[in-house]
Parts: sequence; structure tokens; C-alpha cells
Amino acid sequence: MSDLPFETLTPDLILDALESCGLAPDGRMLALNSYENRVYQVGMDEGPMLVVKFYRPARWSDEAIAEEHAFVTELAAREIPVVPPISVGGHTLLHHQALRFALFPRVGGRAPELSDPATLEWMGRFIGRIHAVGALEAYRHRPALDIASFGEEPRDWLLANHFIPDDLLPAWQSTIDQALDGVRRCFDRAGSYTTLRLHGDCHGGNVLWSESGPMPGPQFVDFDDSRMGPAVQDLWMLLSGAREEMSRQLGDVLAGYEDFHEFAPRELHLVEALRTLRLIHYAGWIARRWQDPAFPAAFPWFNTQRYWQDRILEMREQIALMDEPPLWSI
Repeated sequence: MSDLPFETLTPDLILDALESCGLAPDGRMLALNSYENRVYQVGMDEGPMLVVKFYRPARWSDEAIAEEHAFVTELAAREIPVVPPISVGGHTLLHHQALRFALFPRVGGRAPELSDPATLEWMGRFIGRIHAVGALEAYRHRPALDIASFGEEPRDWLLANHFIPDDLLPAWQSTIDQALDGVRRCFDRAGSYTTLRLHGDCHGGNVLWSESGPMPGPQFVDFDDSRMGPAVQDLWMLLSGAREEMSRQLGDVLAGYEDFHEFAPRELHLVEALRTLRLIHYAGWIARRWQDPAFPAAFPWFNTQRYWQDRILEMREQIALMDEPPLWSI
């Protein structure tokens, strides 16, 4: 993949891509907050504005993107509040020159109030409905969330590409290895669990909250990281604060969730393990994209001496947390 994956994505090419679908853009264009892909809000000569997402080359296969689109479309057909891709000529994944892109309706909203018990319960109900559909079949072309892909592989990549400063390398490597041992113990304690199709990145930034309109409440957006995994992956990122506060928040989420889908309490053993894997994966994700000009601009603190020192301390905290009992006694 090119170090400049979007170097050809000029405004003229964006408009050409839209016109190739039979659309008539009016030239209004606003770049939205996205780093992995490139996403724009565009105006039309007639009708409402649309959102166009240009996919990062070589990240997902066409088949993997089509699976995600089919899942979100299925959720929307069941009146679950998600934002599905728009079909053009029977296709949701569109091509123009070497670009792959998709169109979405523009939806408004604000970030949800995750400190509000009623909001958490409301979101829990819809995540339960998403998971009830997600459990009906498995992805065939998208990967699973596991220790190898989210922990071991990014660790090995960071080491092979010499991102860790030499003077911190022994401490970083030993700490990461201890953390991954802790992750494995958490998975062992959880035992056998069911995997299903997830949102995969279900934090507050991927939920738009509306107080009015035809569908008030949460709208779940950006299923780009959707994959197979344990249900708790879509729940733990809604929790924050001290342990007691997270336990209360979890109770609020599950009060809604279990109206539509059964939750296996053994998965609570995975919460801190999944957080640890996300932290390791996140560092590897930024490092892999470091030659993309959008990343140094967005993450100027990355790859400094202080950054890696802080990651060592963060991992040591996670090692301790993973040996504590889960949020609820099992």
C-alpha cells in the first residue's frame, strides 16, 4: 500500500466519483473527522446532502466491505437505528478509477450523555437488538477480535519496525509480554463464550443522539470495524470512571440489553483484557499509518519518548486491573 494512500483524492476526483453514480453534486464539500478512511459531507443540486466514504486501499477486501454493508442494511430493515449505505444500481460498494467508496444519508445528532442512566439503558436496548441480529449468522470475510490479531501481531510489528526507543525497549517489551499473559488468564477465566457480529468500535463518538425527528434517541454509525467477537466488546467502551461507577453504568446498560439478547456474565472477565488489547492495537494502528500525512497532524504526541513511557505505565496499570475480580461477582 502506498505511503500516501489518498494522494489522488482531489476535490475534482471526489466530484467525478459522485457524478459517475448519476449524482449532481453542487460543489459544497466538508471533510468530516476520519483518519482510517476519508469521509466528506457533500451538497447536491437537488435533495439533501450526502456523506461519501472513500475506503483506505488494501485494508478490507471488497467481500469484507460487502459483508459489513449487508449487516447494517439488515439492521436498518429491522428498524434498528443505524445508518445504512445507499444502494446505487443494486450496489452499495462503488468504484471510480482506483477508488472504492460508499454513500450514506446525512444524519445529525450530538454525543450521548453516557452519565445518564436512562440514556445507557436506551442504548443497551438497541445494542441488544443489534446483537440479536448479529448472532443469526457469522462473518466469512471479516476477522475475529482475538489475542493474536489485537495483541501479539501489533506488538511484533512495532518491534520489527523499531518504533520503541532503544533505552525503553526492554521495559516496554517485558511489560507488554506480562500484559498479554494477563489477557490470556482473563480469557481462560471467561471460558467458552459465543462470538457474534459486532459493531466493534461502539464508543460514544460513533453514536449520534437526537431528541426529536422520526427516530429520537441513538443512531449507531460507522461499522467499519465490525467483526466477530464477544458481546461485551460493544458494551465496555460505554463505561468510564471508578470501579463503582462502571458497575452502575454496566447495570444500566444491561437493564436494556437483556430485554432483547441474553448476556453471559462470564464475559465480564474480558473487560480489562479487551481494554488492554485495544491499547496495544491502537499504538500499532497509528504506527502503521504514520506515513499518511493525516496521522502526524492528528497525533503529534505519538512516537515521542514521553509517549512510550506513558504506555509502559498504562500497561502496568492494566496488568494489575486484569487480576482484580470482574465488575460484578460471578
